[in-house]
Amino acid sequence: MKQTSTRSTGAHARREARGIGHVYLLTADEASLGELEAALQAIPYCARGRVFVEVATPADIVPLDIPSRMTVTWLTRSTRTGAPGTGAACANGEAMMRAVNAWADEMLYETPDEPHIWLGGHYRGVSTVHDHLINDLGVDGDCIVTPEHYGLRA
Repeated sequence: MKQTSTRSTGAHARREARGIGHVYLLTADEASLGELEAALQAIPYCARGRVFVEVATPADIVPLDIPSRMTVTWLTRSTRTGAPGTGAACANGEAMMRAVNAWADEMLYETPDEPHIWLGGHYRGVSTVHDHLINDLGVDGDCIVTPEHYGLRA
């Protein structure tokens, strides 16, 4: 009987042996796109991970130059609702917070990968994600960069 590789003994383990155990997470909104583009230029071309960008409408989506092993998810507030069951519109930072927390729960939970996290965007989303990463997932605060004027610390 042929055995299938599990993540712990398959590609994930080989990646660790080669020293490629880094994952990148970047977030932004329409007000921080320029800063996101600068942050993207500072990461290695071989980087793997995810970029989440929250914008008001689909018309705000613009091309981004990202490494080939990264994925961009555009989150448009106009096509989403706010808190479930309220019928409210999606507030600034809300779509990013929900999407990033869900992704992080899956991708950063008990992983040996060293995350490199750059959180830009509305304070509501950035602060909630920052809190979730540190307090719920145990991410080292030194791995997270946030806007200095937000005053978020580990």
